[in-house]
Amino acid sequence: MFYAQNGNPEESARLAGYANPQKDGSLLLIREDIAEYMNSLYKQNGQYLSQKAVSGYERLAFGNVADAVKLMFADSFDNLESYDLFNVAEIKRPKENCMEIKFFDRLKALEKLELLNKPDKSSTSDFYNAILGGLKNSQSDGDDFQ
Repeated sequence: MFYAQNGNPEESARLAGYANPQKDGSLLLIREDIAEYMNSLYKQNGQYLSQKAVSGYERLAFGNVADAVKLMFADSFDNLESYDLFNVAEIKRPKENCMEIKFFDRLKALEKLELLNKPDKSSTSDFYNAILGGLKNSQSDGDDFQ
């Protein structure tokens, strides 16, 4: 269930209470019973890719940046795997004892979420409908399109 919500095997295994989430998360996804259950969940929830896109944009728009702030003040970088840096777009070290962290744009993520939640309202579908209308008009005028 956690994986269906966030699309991250390691984080899902951690949330489910597994002792070694980095290893267990990937192993759980290849189990046949879990794969079948995931497929049934995705069929129930609609399209798999749009669900993952929505989950990703939600994490970008509403995700926590505390781990990125911890990283800035960390004395060592030994356990980077333990940090949730999903919202981080770029990390630079321009000079000694200096770090720049660039985050993904939350407003753009919210705009994408809004577009994904408006079915058949996009300019692409309007354009497509205009083309179909033009073809129908042409066919009624005697043109033969197949």
